[in-house]
Amino acid sequence: MKLRILLADDHEAVREGLKAILNAQSDMEVVAEAPDGQAAVEQATALCPDVVIMDVSMPRVNGLRATQAIRETCPQVKVVTLTRHADDSYLQQLLRAGAVGYVLKQSRTSEVLRAIRAVAGGRIYIDPSLARQAGRMGTRVDTRTGAGRASLSRREEEVLRLVAWGYSNKEIAARLALSVKTIETHKANAAQKLGLSNRIEIVRFALLQGWLHDT
Repeated sequence: MKLRILLADDHEAVREGLKAILNAQSDMEVVAEAPDGQAAVEQATALCPDVVIMDVSMPRVNGLRATQAIRETCPQVKVVTLTRHADDSYLQQLLRAGAVGYVLKQSRTSEVLRAIRAVAGGRIYIDPSLARQAGRMGTRVDTRTGAGRASLSRREEEVLRLVAWGYSNKEIAARLALSVKTIETHKANAAQKLGLSNRIEIVRFALLQGWLHDT
């Protein structure tokens, strides 16, 4: 039987190109397309495809939140992220959200095909060009499930949200009625758990989590 695939990307040209390539494979068939994250969740729930190829930056609901929703409603569906983002923070967040594959759009099409076959066979697939980042993540990512072992405490998340909004440690301390040293500790612990090394990466994380907006 052919692998049933859902394509989720807000660019029609990208979907059409991938569709032609995947349908040309003897073991693959594109059964549906989605122009945004919300449509991807709805299609995945209705059709239960074997694999979803998921873009990250999409309207209505982004790829990370759509991946989380699909993993909650259809845990048997495998999600492969297809994106231009090649840095650690995106890779970590998508794997934590439940993606089991991560491929760069700038890589050869053969990487997408390898990823689909790998995840359909129960394996994790990460673009070879990101192997070094994945290696550094070894202690934080459970490669059997794609889920992060570390989770933020309520206070750590609260502090990180305020950092992403641009508040200083002193301002956050005042808002939460805590000492600056305590805020620094929560911030450092949260950043270590998530593998975030600076404010830019924290803002990226917040964006994908939907903390700054819902798109």
